[in-house]
Amino acid sequence: MDIGSEAGGVASLIAPILKPLATGLEFFGVGVILVGVLIATVGYVRDVFSTEQREAYERYRANLGRGILLGLEILIGADIIATIIAPLTWGSVGLLGLIVLIRTFLSFSLGEASAGPVDLRREGREFRIRAIHTNDFDWIFKALKSSPN
Repeated sequence: MDIGSEAGGVASLIAPILKPLATGLEFFGVGVILVGVLIATVGYVRDVFSTEQREAYERYRANLGRGILLGLEILIGADIIATIIAPLTWGSVGLLGLIVLIRTFLSFSLGEASAGPVDLRREGREFRIRAIHTNDFDWIFKALKSSPN
């Protein structure tokens, strides 16, 4: 079932312009991710010799997340443009919606992870919780044990 048959005339007029634009944005988004990974890695190699390893790792992770996040935002824009020119069947709309949803979730997750420490209040007590950067969860248990009851 074609759900976009009314807009077929307009879509056929702008499709020749928007299709290469969407494709170009997809390539650009992937390029931004690759350049972001390269820049973050070069910065990490430089930092690992001049600062503490833990600090270098934290900075590398944040810079890597920023590059991936920027690339994902560009890819979401390309998906939105592709939605305008795609034949609108329920399957294509669902697939494009799922792709945008996954990329948006990844963007949000990367943004939260690279945001750094957050303060939470719970039952009048203040806990300082940092973003999880390693698989070591001991600091969570230590923070909870040392908090006043």
